[in-house]
Amino acid sequence: MVERIDSDPAPDRLSLTLKAVGDPTRRAILTHLAQEGPARVTDIAARFDTSLNAVSKHIMVLEKAGLLIRRTKWREHMIEVQLEPLAQAFRWFQDLRSIWDLRLDALEAHLTKEETDD
Repeated sequence: MVERIDSDPAPDRLSLTLKAVGDPTRRAILTHLAQEGPARVTDIAARFDTSLNAVSKHIMVLEKAGLLIRRTKWREHMIEVQLEPLAQAFRWFQDLRSIWDLRLDALEAHLTKEETDD
């Protein structure tokens, strides 16, 4: 099932990215395009055991999140991956990791201090 991400009136870019990549089919589409380069919608859909319509909806979710762009020439729609939104998500995860590293270091220092106090 394709989850629509337009229920939030003004979601931020990071939220759109995380919601979009939360689905395994959409992650597979991104991976394929990152590895193979731009592809037609029909060629992308041929890789999945689902309808062209369902894959098109997944592509629209990824487009809305800024992870894909569509170039149209006549009737041919070429889909291309855009990695900058993923870079923003990666930076956010790095920030979280640094916070947890600090907290774990503080916990380790506290536990070490308790051991030496005993």
